[in-house]
Amino acid sequence: MQENRPIEQLKAAITAKRERTLQEQFERVVSLVKVLRQECPWDRKQTSHSLAHLLLEESYELVHAIDEGDESELKKEIGDLFLHLCFQVELAGERGTFSFGDVFDALSHKLISRHPHVFGDVVAESEREVVKNWESLKMQEGRQSLLEGVPNTMSELLRAYRVQKKVSGVGFDWPSDDGVLDKLAEEISELKHAAGKAEQEEEFGDLLFTIVNYSRFLGANPEDALRKATNKFMARFRAVEEKVHSSERDWKEFSPEELDALWQEAKRC
Repeated sequence: MQENRPIEQLKAAITAKRERTLQEQFERVVSLVKVLRQECPWDRKQTSHSLAHLLLEESYELVHAIDEGDESELKKEIGDLFLHLCFQVELAGERGTFSFGDVFDALSHKLISRHPHVFGDVVAESEREVVKNWESLKMQEGRQSLLEGVPNTMSELLRAYRVQKKVSGVGFDWPSDDGVLDKLAEEISELKHAAGKAEQEEEFGDLLFTIVNYSRFLGANPEDALRKATNKFMARFRAVEEKVHSSERDWKEFSPEELDALWQEAKRC
């Protein structure tokens, strides 16, 4: 492969202007990372840990491009994310732990073994059965708890959703959304009657956790729903902001009633 060549040959192959096969395009990116790792002062300093936050940022930017429906940006953001994956594999290779081949083999093995209804004789007629089989197979692989593998680095909204999805897969769940709605009313009441900051925070957390639970019965991912709601609020606030700026008045000169009228106008747009 290209990455085993001397550095100058790699650079020449990378910058050559010619048509490439898909495999050659893949090898070009891998070689690019290897060259940058050797010749760029910034890239030489990086570790798996130092790049972790950037990997998260690129993931968020990719989701933003998906939300915007911007195909051009989506293509770029997928590339940026793939660059970080290549970098992590390059660092692993330097440590002597694994290569891209190992990554692909592990992925293929996992997907085949966890889809016995596709590659075996197990029957799964519904999405729920697929998820239940998936979690059961994870336990057979040596996990001690269904909740192993839920990353602490997730946003807490998504982490709560993941935990609830996992336990529901073994039947630990509300039989219907009516029970969740009753629980929501109960949690709101407990929050109203909470005494002191610590108890209020605890009850507020319980309320959020129950709201996330209800999202599953709606078939909605709470992270997606909240992101859309935030984006909607931002768009409407910008419309209000434009009105305020065009009036040449300061924010503090507007009464609450005037601002509410501008908000209602923004909602109608």
